[in-house]
Amino acid sequence: MKKFLSFLAFIIVCALIAGLVYLFPNFFERQIHKIQGMYYVHKGDVSYRKMKLQKAIDYYNKGLQLYPEHYSAWCNLGNLYVVFEDYYSAVDAYEQAIEHNPKFVKARMNYGIVSAEKLGDFDGAIQQYNAILTTKRHLLSIPFIYNNRRSTKINKGRAYYNMGIAYKQKSLYLAEDDWGLKHKYLTDALNAYKNAVKILKKDYDARYNLALTYHLLGDYHNAGLTYCKAIQLSPMSYEAHYNLAVLLRHLKYYKEALDEMEKATSLITDSQGATNRQRYIFDVMNDVTREYMQQKGSQYFVEALDKAELLDKNLTYVDGRLVSADELDKTMLKNLKTCGSKQIFLEDIDEDYVEAQDRGRVFLPPME
Repeated sequence: MKKFLSFLAFIIVCALIAGLVYLFPNFFERQIHKIQGMYYVHKGDVSYRKMKLQKAIDYYNKGLQLYPEHYSAWCNLGNLYVVFEDYYSAVDAYEQAIEHNPKFVKARMNYGIVSAEKLGDFDGAIQQYNAILTTKRHLLSIPFIYNNRRSTKINKGRAYYNMGIAYKQKSLYLAEDDWGLKHKYLTDALNAYKNAVKILKKDYDARYNLALTYHLLGDYHNAGLTYCKAIQLSPMSYEAHYNLAVLLRHLKYYKEALDEMEKATSLITDSQGATNRQRYIFDVMNDVTREYMQQKGSQYFVEALDKAELLDKNLTYVDGRLVSADELDKTMLKNLKTCGSKQIFLEDIDEDYVEAQDRGRVFLPPME
């Protein structure tokens, strides 16, 4: 009797399933396709981790044909297209990811970067960054296990930073000789960088680009102080040293400009793949040296001879102080980190000989 009842129950369940399949065929077909799609996406993830990139693309495409709602697979596919420099396909993939998950920050961020950096669609990039900033995300916190508050905040900081880059690129490529329009875009970039550094307080790139934007706008006080802050955050990065030297030279502080230019040249000499930039910086340094020599006269040669004698005695002159060879590395790092010209920007700058709209200034491209 029990066997009969069990068999009867089995028959009823099968009949119910068959009836549901008959009544809702599309639903069950979608579930089957979803399972198949997730299988291919998994195969794509494995190939991606093993750096078998073309196989990963093929698996993702198969999986997404069956399960197009898998937004993270769309994002991974977009990243792979970027590797192969197929930027239009990458943007299409990111758009699909965003369509299926409008709060997917990673896809929006990548969409913006590719749009601005590779396709010149600055407004499209800014639109994505604004979406990241305005989208309300649920803050989840599980004590001692998980908290997304910090990652959400950092994502906003990166969105502000990338927005600043996009506005700065607009000023370079779209404003041409229209200073009014260029000024507007640079001001937009400045505001974006200000918001970025409020969040990314220890980020060198954000601070450096903020300083450079102040510089381009002719705000030399804030440019100098912000270059000094960037140098303090990352003393081994030569760009801030170099552009601070350009600013000091423009303000006719040749000794201080030469000090920063020497730091920049020592750092770039140790870097890789920067041959053309090395030559350019050396040429600028030679110009600053000549200007300093004209200002100082014979005193410059006395200082140079004094330094040469110290080298013969295995002593080194660094930032006004003698150090032994053993102390040199530590002292050099401290010297690089110290912004000796900071006091200049804490005081009033004589604006009579400074043209805020000077077209003769030359800067290194901003960090991106």
